[in-house]
Amino acid sequence: MTPSILIAGATGNTGRAVAQTLPKLLQSSSTLSGYRVIALTRTSSSPAARELAKLPGVEVIEQNWVEITADWLREHQVARVFIASQPEPNQFAVESTFHLNALNAGVKYVVRISTTAANVCPDCPAYHPRQHWAIEALLGSPEFDNLQWTSLQPNIFSTLILSPAAEFIKKYRRTGEQNTLRLILSKDAPVGIIDSDEVGVIAAHLLSQDDTSSHNKSRYVLNGPEDITGMQIVAMVEQHIGTPVKDVRYKDLSFVDTLYEDKYAATKQSKNIIYSSKRAIDTAWEGKCSTSTTSNEILKLYTPKCTPADALKALLEG
Repeated sequence: MTPSILIAGATGNTGRAVAQTLPKLLQSSSTLSGYRVIALTRTSSSPAARELAKLPGVEVIEQNWVEITADWLREHQVARVFIASQPEPNQFAVESTFHLNALNAGVKYVVRISTTAANVCPDCPAYHPRQHWAIEALLGSPEFDNLQWTSLQPNIFSTLILSPAAEFIKKYRRTGEQNTLRLILSKDAPVGIIDSDEVGVIAAHLLSQDDTSSHNKSRYVLNGPEDITGMQIVAMVEQHIGTPVKDVRYKDLSFVDTLYEDKYAATKQSKNIIYSSKRAIDTAWEGKCSTSTTSNEILKLYTPKCTPADALKALLEG
């Protein structure tokens, strides 16, 4: 059996693009052209998984990554890994367990998805960036020196920021009526939102490097090609509907209330912890998440191309 590159969460919003991009890149590699690409999914019969199974060079396996052991990794001869864990309260427990198993199994390199760079610190008010900080601290410890790794820190995904605008436009086109346009961004702070697929493409470029040592223990900040403000989103919406938006609410985080009630309330999860995620956007409102923060190393690998206008168009067509 030949060595493999594992994509954990291959049907997710970043993993899918990794699976679509990586096999093509491996073909031109001098050392990795014979590697297998394993795409993990919890449900191999899902439409997304079936589409991945059609890709040349991709093997879809039904397996929940949080249950993967060191023996499983050795059995499948996993040499490199992509992982994008969910921002759940137990994220550190499940992801650190995976990395420990990867270390013990002899995995050589991991590319992981982190979160907004300005938030990855031990005193961030929001709980999930602190978990990313803790995971990166663990990976950076001497005990993990045999496992090379890179953390990708995309500031904010386009879908999160633009979905309310897309839904507003769709409703107006159906009914001719306007409700309140609720935007997460502030009115005037520029933010370099990035398309999740392009984050996956960047991860694939890293995983396909013949020599990953120059990227070891690196934390790369990712942004799209253009900044956007809340006011500019309003202008895009007005262009699509052909009339002024009557009511706009900037810095709207009501989606967190909905998330708690729909997903966490019944599980008795700490409301204090979940609601702390509202503080994650503070750094964007403070102007700390613009395209000026993009890591130069990323631009040498792949330059993101999807503008906010492109991303909104894709949401409207989807």
